[in-house]
Amino acid sequence: MSVDGSLSEVLLENRMDELFAQLSFLYGAQNAPRLMERIRLIIDRHHKNIRPGEAKLTERDAILIVYPDQVREPETTPLKTLKVFCERRLKGLFSGLHILPFFPYSSDDGFSVMDYREVNSELGDWDDIRRLGDDFSLMFDAVVNHISAQSAWFQAFLRNEPPYREYFITVEGEPDLSAVVRPRALPLLTSFETVSGTKQVWTMFSRDQVDLNYRNPEVLLEMIDIILFYTSQGAQFIRLDAIAFLWKEIGTSCVHLPQTHCLVQLLRGVLDIAAPHVMLITETNVPHHLNVSYFGDGNNEARMVYNFALPPLVLHAFHRGQVGPLAKWLADVNVPSANVSFLNFLASHDGIGLSAVRGILPESEIDWLINRSMECGGFVSYKEDRDGKQAYELNVNFFDALCASGASEMQNLQMERFVAAHAIMLSIRGVPAIYFHSMFGSRGWLGGVEETGQNRAINRQKLDLGSLERDLADPASLRHQVFGQLSHLLKIRSSCSAFHPAGPQTILKGGDSVLAMLRESPTGDERVLCLQNVSGKPGSIECDLRAIFEDVQQSGQVYDLISNQELPIQRNVKLTLRPYQTLWLSSA
Repeated sequence: MSVDGSLSEVLLENRMDELFAQLSFLYGAQNAPRLMERIRLIIDRHHKNIRPGEAKLTERDAILIVYPDQVREPETTPLKTLKVFCERRLKGLFSGLHILPFFPYSSDDGFSVMDYREVNSELGDWDDIRRLGDDFSLMFDAVVNHISAQSAWFQAFLRNEPPYREYFITVEGEPDLSAVVRPRALPLLTSFETVSGTKQVWTMFSRDQVDLNYRNPEVLLEMIDIILFYTSQGAQFIRLDAIAFLWKEIGTSCVHLPQTHCLVQLLRGVLDIAAPHVMLITETNVPHHLNVSYFGDGNNEARMVYNFALPPLVLHAFHRGQVGPLAKWLADVNVPSANVSFLNFLASHDGIGLSAVRGILPESEIDWLINRSMECGGFVSYKEDRDGKQAYELNVNFFDALCASGASEMQNLQMERFVAAHAIMLSIRGVPAIYFHSMFGSRGWLGGVEETGQNRAINRQKLDLGSLERDLADPASLRHQVFGQLSHLLKIRSSCSAFHPAGPQTILKGGDSVLAMLRESPTGDERVLCLQNVSGKPGSIECDLRAIFEDVQQSGQVYDLISNQELPIQRNVKLTLRPYQTLWLSSA
């Protein structure tokens, strides 16, 4: 890649050859030349409107996950309110914003999209979106697996109008669909009345979310056009929602199929040609070994993958007061190249997925974690497939999920655990993402669950700007304290090159309750020893600070980045951490 982020001529030619091969695999060699020419025309149409940028991640990168109408005030459109709030409170803390779907929608808080190319007029317009990009890198959702049943596309399908009559998946008769992996405990097929009679249509996630038919190349071309349109509107990250289910093949599991991986590779190739600075991110809440398969070979699929195993493993560590499973998993986690990275998170607009830790935690521990979450006021969502009904995710606010029964100062104790959990997330290799409600110390919204009947609503409350600002101005409030402590950690992280996403990560032997991890800058000139006690009791670790730091630190001292406390570099030192204490010992 050249200095300005564009592709070299050789790499460009390789990408074009790869696109041709991918189109041949998906749609036949006889159709590939025609489709290739169509893609060239789409790229040419958008390229002049795409602003160049840098395809580079550093320790200064952190992303806030936020709804477009997360904060509201009277007589102001939400996107304008969000811009003012983010400029005032978050500039310098976060480099990027993942703005959850801001399109017209009919259900699922935005993920049942009615029009991919429009901004919901109740939120604002494209100018508002682009203005947010003046201060932050923007992540848009490409909800490419399905579209709203109320969309113009699907309504045209019901009227049997071209080209939309072939945009959706219909199933005739009663084929065996028992092998299909289901993300929900809902019917896979939904009957709709069309001008041609009753048709059974594939609806993987809900009756209102109708799956698109990628066996029809016109659907792929449409999505390429939409994704490049997003890049022209300022998107620097494209999040592929529910991508694992994209290609359907009756008689198979319909998840992680070779065609799906090929489609991800094809989209990556198109972006590498048209907008090489734009990063493709896959969202696949599945067992960890399948999740990381979307890195491909480290150069041909996603540049970033959501680290779904992290939230339940961190939650498990704090509830058990032991780091064993988390430390073992972190020691084994790798990425296939320095060109890709995990997107690390603890909470999001969805629940805490459990699929990623199946095979990492025993089923008995997963069941125990489910029960513990329910004791903390959470709910559980289920999926159903040939193996029957299975818990899919915990629906609980992450602050509440860390409740400690019997604590005399419940809130203060939870806050210590909550901040400590985020210290782990911020220190591990990858790019951190923090959900808005986590950053601002929100609690679970039980009223939303009652109001909507949806478990996920517990973590999706929209906030009044005035009330939020009053809480943030009050030093005694939970919001003020959580925001202050997480801001402190974010500032430290962004100023330390040892936290570079591509920097090495080594898990050291610690005590049962102390996670010990060494981070190092890519150039090797800065190191941070990250120590985290996950227990409510003091925890100790013996380490050789001289062996860790001597070749990069000549003063004979290291200091804790969080407290600025200095420590002498000694060969065999026993460090004792207070309950839930974090130490980031630096060589600089």
